[in-house]
Amino acid sequence: MKYFSLNRKAKEVSFKEAVVRGLAPDRGLYYPTSITPLPASFFNAIDQLTDSEIAFRAIEQFVGDEIPKEDLAQIVEEVLAFDFPLVEVEPNVFSLELFHGPTLAFKDVGARFMARCLGYFNQDSNEKITVLVATSGDTGGAVASGFYKVPGIEVVILYPKGKVSDIQEKQLTTLGENITAIEVDGVFDDCQTMVKTAFLDEDLKGKIKLTSANSINVARWLPQMFYYFIAYKNLKARNKKLVFSVPSGNFGNICAGMMAQKIGLPVAHFVTGTNVNDVVPQFLKTGKYEPKNSVATISNAMDVGAPSNFVRIQELFNSDYHAIKKALSGYSFSDQQTSQAIQQLFKETRYIADPHGAIGYLAIKDYLINQPDSLGVFLETAHPAKFLNVLPAEVAEKVKISDQIQQLLTKEKSSIAMSSYEELKAYLMNSN
Repeated sequence: MKYFSLNRKAKEVSFKEAVVRGLAPDRGLYYPTSITPLPASFFNAIDQLTDSEIAFRAIEQFVGDEIPKEDLAQIVEEVLAFDFPLVEVEPNVFSLELFHGPTLAFKDVGARFMARCLGYFNQDSNEKITVLVATSGDTGGAVASGFYKVPGIEVVILYPKGKVSDIQEKQLTTLGENITAIEVDGVFDDCQTMVKTAFLDEDLKGKIKLTSANSINVARWLPQMFYYFIAYKNLKARNKKLVFSVPSGNFGNICAGMMAQKIGLPVAHFVTGTNVNDVVPQFLKTGKYEPKNSVATISNAMDVGAPSNFVRIQELFNSDYHAIKKALSGYSFSDQQTSQAIQQLFKETRYIADPHGAIGYLAIKDYLINQPDSLGVFLETAHPAKFLNVLPAEVAEKVKISDQIQQLLTKEKSSIAMSSYEELKAYLMNSN
């Protein structure tokens, strides 16, 4: 499998090089040169396969022969070491819980897959690789956990000061070892810009080997297909049109779902729910894609004003606005609407959603008004315990706090404060 840059000004690369580079030299995101649908027989028999067998078939073509099949199967097995329960919160509306991994967030899947791929590629090298990543919430903790103590890998995580939850911050600032947290005086978009600038900095080239573990990296983005396949397997017998509602920030997760659809997964439609950072819902209304400065909300992982992965969605549909609009619906919601949804869900069903899942729930409910024969699945992307400070009080007091989280909160934070790219560059140059 080869990958090309969506800016189309860089040469094609292998899967390995796309993973190690993260971002193409022309600042474009990598995208596979070919996409082959899986045969109908695979989907007809999907309920006879294990989750690991399904995931292996989904990802195999994108890795190619650069990781032997036996090793790739082992990687997939290790990635899927936890469950993705479906909870029917009301008739024909399911929550797909993606927070049962080590850092209680959906990003554990992509981070674990990428860490294992990068570890495989670097196992016989003496050269250190620095994973440089920006986080708006859960990416940092998932990457820190996935790469913790991986030989030859250093991890530098940038996060916006005061704009992640206490638990999220502790997850990325308390591990130590090969994990360094950078607390940026700004918003997520500032962190992401600093990361992208570092990749293109000529002064760093040849002195430090950088890659990114954001969803811009193909090894973080593509394995997110896994849980869409697994959800389909478990709902196939319902024999209804399947609609996924994905709370979205950087749009990597929903883009992975759309790639799953591209290779044959029978999904009738996708719905994106955003907070007031509504660049994509506005695009779906007007046809104009206009990134803007992000605004802080209670669903902080979605506080993204320039979603990197939307360009991949455009590529999936050959930049055909009408084709995108046919495949994707978009809704945005305020903090007040999000809080009300959390309260309503708990009052009526006793189900506790985090702010991101609540937006996914609101979006699927809006879409299903005119699609009564469809089966709706909203993605519950993070454990509610991460957001106790923004949950309605009567809901927050019912959230179960695990021993794992209790222990985490007692650990001492360790981070480096920065406010400019120049400071980041100096740190990278001096730490090599």
